[in-house]
This record gives sequence, structure tokens and C-alpha cells, in this order.
Amino acid sequence: MAKVTTFAAACGCAAAFFLSPAGAQSLVPYVIDGDAIPQSLTGKPGDPVNGRKIVATRQIGLCMLCHSGPFPEERFQGDLSPSLAGAGSRWNQGQLRLRIVDAGKLNPDTIMPAYYRIDGLNQVAQQFRGKPVLTAEQIEDVVAFLGTLRE
Repeated sequence: MAKVTTFAAACGCAAAFFLSPAGAQSLVPYVIDGDAIPQSLTGKPGDPVNGRKIVATRQIGLCMLCHSGPFPEERFQGDLSPSLAGAGSRWNQGQLRLRIVDAGKLNPDTIMPAYYRIDGLNQVAQQFRGKPVLTAEQIEDVVAFLGTLRE
């Protein structure tokens, strides 16, 4: 049977997490089931067009610092992590979601940042404390885009 963990139970926190007024959002609680977060953080599918922008834009997702992929317009692509080409063939949406939300749940030694976590982080600049790197909507957009990458 798959291990089911709620985010709130995993971190020992209340079910809702509130950011500073500048963040103006709460972290959505989620359930980890095995190696995935099966349910959308927003309750609806993401926008793959916006997800592509997040992935390919160095100022938002920062994905291209470590990953390469089918982005011919990007001159410099990373080679520290697997190519994003074919990501939708390798993982389902729930698996992609967990890898983006907090890949450390799968591999504590990963260099992949937790894009939707605010606790247990090191050396976070003051202006970014209490704020996830991506919002729940942005996570869903990236999941939707990566799901389209089938090589």
C-alpha cells in the first residue's frame, strides 16, 4: 500500500500557512501519495503556455540554470540535471507536481530547490522569507507544460 502523508503532518504545522502581507497567499495543503501529489494544488488544470514561460524564463522558474530542454531560443541551458525533454513521458502529473513542490521528499540529497516550501530552508534572503518560489497556480502551470513534453 502506498504511503500517504499530508503536508501538514509531514512538517508538524497547521493545515494552512500564511505568508507575510506582501505574499498575500497561503500555502495550499497537499497530500503526498507514494512518489506523487495526485491532486492539483488549485483544483484545476494549469496553463501550459504560461508554464512554458515560467520554465524558460530565468528570472521566474530558474529551471534553465540546471536543466536543458526543447527551448531553441535559449542559448544557455544547464547540464547539471536531466533534460526536460520527454518529462511528460517519464512522469505523470502527480509525480511532476511533487518533484516541483519539494523534490527533497523523494531524495534528501537533491540539488533541486523546493519551489513550494517555506520551512526548513537555509540562507534565504530576508525579502523572500515566508514566500514560496512559485505560487500554487504557477506550480500547476509548470506541471501542465511539462506534461506536454513527450519527446
